[in-house]
Amino acid sequence: MFINRKGHEIPWVNSSASADIAFLLLVFFLIASSMGTEKGIFRRLLPGVSKDAPKVKKEIQKRDLLVLKIDSENRLFCNDSLMHINELKDVAIHFISNPYNNDSLPEKQEKEIPFLGKIPVTSNHIIFLQVSREAGYNTYVSVQNELQAAYNHLRNEISKNRFRKIYAALDSEHQSAVREVYPQRITESEISGGKENRVKENEEILK
Repeated sequence: MFINRKGHEIPWVNSSASADIAFLLLVFFLIASSMGTEKGIFRRLLPGVSKDAPKVKKEIQKRDLLVLKIDSENRLFCNDSLMHINELKDVAIHFISNPYNNDSLPEKQEKEIPFLGKIPVTSNHIIFLQVSREAGYNTYVSVQNELQAAYNHLRNEISKNRFRKIYAALDSEHQSAVREVYPQRITESEISGGKENRVKENEEILK
């Protein structure tokens, strides 16, 4: 008890529990709030190759290759022609699927696929992305997003037509079957000082 100037007693409030309450509130907000994390692009890397393994060079038909390039000024080129990033998704869809079996686009070959039967697929297509070391990360991510959107569009299309579901809603076995129709085949290299540094697994011969 405290006594004021007039001699009246003033009750004393025990504040020892305030620290405990503040601590509990802090813990609650830490648990409830989401921590910021850096986002990246998921890519499955090829397994390492033994030094003693024989080097195999695979021939690539010109029709099976789509060459993209991001230069030091963040400009996007498709087969040496300047392109806006917003056009890339439609171009990639047309290249990957070759809907009219065009001779200048990836060759279609019939393949027996679980749940789907025999389907003509462009399993040999390759999207080759060359990136300048001076290119901006945002441009690189935008290009990757457009390429991923193209594959997602094609996979969702066949999933809805055959299974009445989008690709993400399929079980793992059906997703695997859809990926056989539209396998994601993107390879990259870095361009530094005007010279291209290819990754080892992409040292292939172009016919």
